[in-house]
Amino acid sequence: MKLRLLVFFFFPSLLFAQGKVDTLEVFSPSMQKTLKAAVTTPSTYPTSQDRYPVIYLLHGGSGSNSDWHKKVTQKGLVNQLAETYNVVIVTPGVGPASYYYDSPLLDSVQYETYMIQELIPLIDTQYRTLAQKESRAITGLSMGGHGAITLAAKHPELFVAAGSMSGVMNIDTDLWKVGDDFRNLRKKGQLEMLGAINYKAPQFNPYTAVGLVDQLKDQGIAVIIDCGVDDFLIETNRQMHELLLEKKIAHEYIERPGAHTWTYWTEAVPIQFSFLNKYLQRIP
Repeated sequence: MKLRLLVFFFFPSLLFAQGKVDTLEVFSPSMQKTLKAAVTTPSTYPTSQDRYPVIYLLHGGSGSNSDWHKKVTQKGLVNQLAETYNVVIVTPGVGPASYYYDSPLLDSVQYETYMIQELIPLIDTQYRTLAQKESRAITGLSMGGHGAITLAAKHPELFVAAGSMSGVMNIDTDLWKVGDDFRNLRKKGQLEMLGAINYKAPQFNPYTAVGLVDQLKDQGIAVIIDCGVDDFLIETNRQMHELLLEKKIAHEYIERPGAHTWTYWTEAVPIQFSFLNKYLQRIP
């Protein structure tokens, strides 16, 4: 894999303690394009020889690698989380409404391959990480929640814990509480990327999180799902919760007042990190 450019970049609003945010430009061989990822290291990193656990923090449908740094309502939150838990945090950027999967139709949408075969090995090479399942976790918001749960389910050898905040647990837009214009836009995009697939129970398609529930069973992955009661995706989260209960898969499920907003995610992400941190090992 080829790393095109490594730029040490400080977001002006993120000078918390001595932590640092690097912006990487990563060339993806699978898609033949360059993508950005932000890597936040704690203040102990420059002076220590220790290796660190890693948490991958994914953005939503029309977002970017800088969303978690610029859009949270608490200034410098990602840096504070890196400090509090002494972890490396990676916020990758992917294509809009791409859901972190590999399209069977479009070579330009191969984001599962990018995450699993390209970005994670690169991070483990370029940074002093603990490159093992027991020291790696993943979470995200909205589309990123879908990505976190599906990537963990499909690659249980890589993640010890996975979380979702307001996640798209089912990409079936008929379950979303949205207007027709937005629903039809997402349906059109899914048809272009996936072709005609089955969205309905009981034969959920594996391109959607609810279709991968069986793959979470007995895999040693701790799971947390959090969604606001006023979120347009609440029914997909309740569906996922019921399926996990039906399959007797242990998980933490949270519903709180709130909607699909950065105010909600700013409050949710510390809860996610507290949960994920309980499962991260700090020894090789």
